[in-house]
Amino acid sequence: MNELDQSTVGVRGINSTLQTLPANTNEKHWVVKNPKGQHNIAVGLSAPLQVEINGHVGFYCGGMNQHSEITIHGHAGVGTAENMMSGLVWVKGNSSESAGATGNGGLLVIDGDASSRCGISMKGIDIVVGGSVGHMSAFMGQRGNLVVCGDAGDALGDSIYEARLYVKGKVASLGADCIEKEMRAEHLADLERLLKAAGRKEKPTDFKRYGSARKLYNFSVDHADAY
Repeated sequence: MNELDQSTVGVRGINSTLQTLPANTNEKHWVVKNPKGQHNIAVGLSAPLQVEINGHVGFYCGGMNQHSEITIHGHAGVGTAENMMSGLVWVKGNSSESAGATGNGGLLVIDGDASSRCGISMKGIDIVVGGSVGHMSAFMGQRGNLVVCGDAGDALGDSIYEARLYVKGKVASLGADCIEKEMRAEHLADLERLLKAAGRKEKPTDFKRYGSARKLYNFSVDHADAY
């Protein structure tokens, strides 16, 4: 296990060290100490590393991640795992707004709550939130899955494309073109896989599925009031 102390090397030192490690490195396990809420920690990683951050982080932690497994032992700021491509980012606390924004792949797990716009413009990422999410979550969600074990705020899935949304609790309101959809066997199986990967104990049958009504793919004057 290798240690990087943010108080000593700074965010630039942390990222420089982790970003330049080769894919076949033997130094795979890293611990980041004293993150002190700094922004952009552990961004742009492309090697199969295991990175543990002991404390709270600021904006964009784990952004553009590829292959690495990043665990945040604390809360996270805006844009956690933004534009994530693959790998795993796991927040043991809460995450601020726009978690997983534009994510193309991989798994983002938030044990606590996520703020507004969780999964905005998601493009293939899987997101599992143990608590609740705020308003406009999965806005313009294109692909991937958002699993919410708590409640969802207003305008869930507004202008959604083909992302799949699973919510166990209450939904304050659905956004434009987002509707409740049938939960078929393949959805239950996929949801069970995601819950297991996130260490959750909830039953897939306790969730409802939401997705696109497919009325806003192309502009139609008949639906102008829905835009």
